[in-house]
Formats: sequence, C-alpha cells, structure tokens
Amino acid sequence: MYIRVFFLFLSACFGLALFSCTGSRMNYSPEKKYSRAQLQEDYSILRNILEKKHPSPYWYTPKDSLDYYFDKYYRSIGDSMTEQQFGWKILAPLTNKIHCGHTSFGMSRAYNRWAANRRFASFPLGMKVWNDTMVVTSNLNRKDSLLKRGTMITGINGVRNKEMIQTLFGYLTKDGYADNINYIRLSSNFPYYHRNVFGLSKKYTVNYLDSLGKERTTVVPLFEFPKDTTKRIRPAQPPVTKTKKETRQQRLQSIRSMAVDTIANTAVITLNTFTTGGLRRFFRQSFRYVRKAGITHVVLDLRSNGGGKINLSTLLTRYVSRRPFKVADTAFAVAKTLGPYSRYIKNRFINNLGLLFLTRKQDDGLYHFGHWERKYYQPRKANHYEGELYILTNGQTFSASTLFCNAVKGQPGITLVGEEAGGGWHGNNGILIPDITLPNTRLRVRLPLFRLVQYNHVPKNGLGVMPDVYIGTSYEALVKGYDKKMKVVMEMIKGKAAGSERNR
Repeated sequence: MYIRVFFLFLSACFGLALFSCTGSRMNYSPEKKYSRAQLQEDYSILRNILEKKHPSPYWYTPKDSLDYYFDKYYRSIGDSMTEQQFGWKILAPLTNKIHCGHTSFGMSRAYNRWAANRRFASFPLGMKVWNDTMVVTSNLNRKDSLLKRGTMITGINGVRNKEMIQTLFGYLTKDGYADNINYIRLSSNFPYYHRNVFGLSKKYTVNYLDSLGKERTTVVPLFEFPKDTTKRIRPAQPPVTKTKKETRQQRLQSIRSMAVDTIANTAVITLNTFTTGGLRRFFRQSFRYVRKAGITHVVLDLRSNGGGKINLSTLLTRYVSRRPFKVADTAFAVAKTLGPYSRYIKNRFINNLGLLFLTRKQDDGLYHFGHWERKYYQPRKANHYEGELYILTNGQTFSASTLFCNAVKGQPGITLVGEEAGGGWHGNNGILIPDITLPNTRLRVRLPLFRLVQYNHVPKNGLGVMPDVYIGTSYEALVKGYDKKMKVVMEMIKGKAAGSERNR
C-alpha cells in the first residue's frame, strides 16, 4: 500500500512526465570566459553522469564510438570559452551523438534571465525547412521586396541547403534517427540555430530561385534591432482589460480545444500537451459531448504535442482504444540512486526517492519500474468513443504522445495521418528527467533516468511512429496559408460519408 501512496505522491510532484542556478540579470555577463580547467571539470562530471546514470547512452551509438566522441570533444575544449561557446560547440554536438531526444543541453538560468526580452542581431530570414528545401516564411528586413514569403532558398554564404541542414542537425537532439522533429525546430526559429552554429555575418550571400525557377544571388545585411524603440511605441488605443476568467480560458484554449463541424458530423480535438490544462475534465466533457451528439468522426490533432504525463496519455488511450493495452514492455533504470552525483542534479531528493521506491532490481541487474511493465489498461466504459478516429501527427508528436500513437495504431477505425512522429517508435528514455547543472558554467543537461520500450514494440530501427496515410509539407499550402493535412483529412471524412450514403 505504501508503494501506491508514494506513487501517487510522486505523480503529483512530477506528473510522471515522459520525456517532458544562481546569478542575476544585473551582474551576469555572457562574455565571461571560463578556464580550460573549469570547462574540463564540467565536462568530466557530465561524462561520468551520462556513462553511469543514463539508461541508454549506447542504444544507437556503440560504446567505442561514443568513447571516441567523448574524447574528441574533450580535446576540443579551448584555452577559455564563454558559456555560449562551451554549450554550442562542445555540449550540443556531444549530446547529439546519444540519439536521445530527452538528453539535451540548455543555457544556465542566469543566461536565460539575462537574455529574457532582449533582441539579438540576426540572420533576417525565417524559413520553412523540409528534406533539402528551404522556403522564406518571413523577412525582418521589411523593405526587402525580393526575398518575400514563398521564395525558395538554395544556399547561404556558399553553403548549399543539404550541407547546411545536415550541419545544423549535428547540433540538435532526436530519438534514434527520427529527424522530423528537427525540421520543425529549424522551421520555428531558423535565425536562432543558424546564429549559434554558423555565427553572425555582417552580410549574407543568399542563393535563391526567381519566379522563373532560375537561380540568382543577392546580398542581405545582418538585421540589427534599433537600440531603443520603446519611446516610439504608443498604443493606438487603451489596452483591453481582461478578467482572470477570460485570461484563463484563453490559456486553456491554447492548450486544448474542441470544435464541431455539424455538417460533416465531425469533432476536431486539438491537444498540444499532456502536462497541463485540466485534461481529465476536458477528456470527460469532450467525449461525453461526442457520445450525446452522436458524432461519428473525430479528428485528434497531436501535431504540437511534445508529451507530458504518462497517466494522462494513458487516460486518453482508454477513451478511444478498442482493446486492452500496456504502457511499456520494459521500463528500467540502470542505478538505484543518483549518488555520488546527486549534488549536481535538480530535485535530487525526490528523484532518489523515486528510484528507491518505484523500482525493483531484477535478474538482469537493472532496476525495473514494474507498474508500467505489468499493468494492463482496459478501455473505458463511460463515454468510450468507437467511431472513426483520425490522428494528425508530425515531428513534434513526441514523448507521451508517441506512447498514445503506438498504442492505438493499427486498431480498427483508427488512422494516423501526416508525418513520422518525432518520438521513438521502438522506445525512448524518460519518465523522470531531472536537469544536471554543471558546477562552473551552470549549463544544464537533461538526464532521463529510465529506458522505456514501447508496448508491442517494433524493431529498434530508429524511426518515429509512422503514419498510415502520409501527407508531407505542401509548398502550395505554405504559400497560400492553408492546413493541407487537415484539409485532406476532412476530404477523407466527406468521401467516407458519401460512400456510406451511396451504399444505403
């Protein structure tokens, strides 16, 4: 009984999230350099923790290969480096080699406080990136009428698209070889990643295709924000005051929402996380409405769902699954405690308690989280949905949302539509994911404590969960500004409805 009580306590503290320190803004300087000895100390501590506490450092990279990379980046540490240099030139490419989407580095809290609300000089073009294609989606140089939305870019500063994208990918994490999530990362903030990996240039030579498809070259300047524009910004009218209820409702709508197309008899549920947003109540109310309204088609949009709490992902699965399921075939940690490295790990006390009380050592020498391995979940009886379900996925479908997709994929009446998910189909690392904080630079690296192999898992091929109906990026939809994947799904639903009418 005490195990169950502790499990509930830990769930409240952590939400059992899968896969989701000092200094002030006044005296922090990003130009501060750390000595080679300090950087080597940070690096050696990180290496020891990853080798001894990470459940899967060699899952996709053999030990001898990872040892080579550990040694390579250790030798690459300069005489002195700033926090940004050490993070992006050393830690980012190192964590990339582990092929774990939950083992990523982050800047120190002091840096983040310093950078908050600051605007940095930037490569001026926002991009949509897929395969070897890059298309302009925004341009900070408002007066530039040449490189406008929809312009195809073929190279920057002599680096062609394919080489550029692969270089950037070498600094980003992913599960296995599921690169789809990194196309979305680059698309969300291309200037940020280009700046940190390639650095800034006063001028950029940009290759692009003109309206006739002929390659041209132009030079664009570095975009620099005016030093102080606050005095020139005046609200056109008094700000609108919102009540706390209105603000909360708006926030919840950004997390989860449901819209109903009465003509198509279809509900579209958008779910952007499994972490917050009163999801238990939302699921209950949504599926109750679907049942009472007699809705026969549901579209579940998980394209921005990066994961969160396993118990909430499991609850959603119970509302739609046609058969019993488990969360995992295997879930284990490699150690019973974080010692002797506890002092470097955030929430060390509660994480050590979790490892102590939630795991049991088995014959393989590993510490198994038996709850997720043994428990079979039954489909819910109340408000269970048995109609046609279409699940929209892409690279941001990650972590706990990948557990959901794997559990329901292949079931009758359930169709995954879109692109390969970013989360590993065979399995991934997570459940508890504290931060390692390095003692000198205060840079942080996420440390998943458990390896989770999916229920009824596919072979370890490094892929994310694959859709049943593939719909890739559409250049036409990008330029015209419509949602191609949603449009195709709605056409599938209308076609199925028309077919049912003809068969009557």
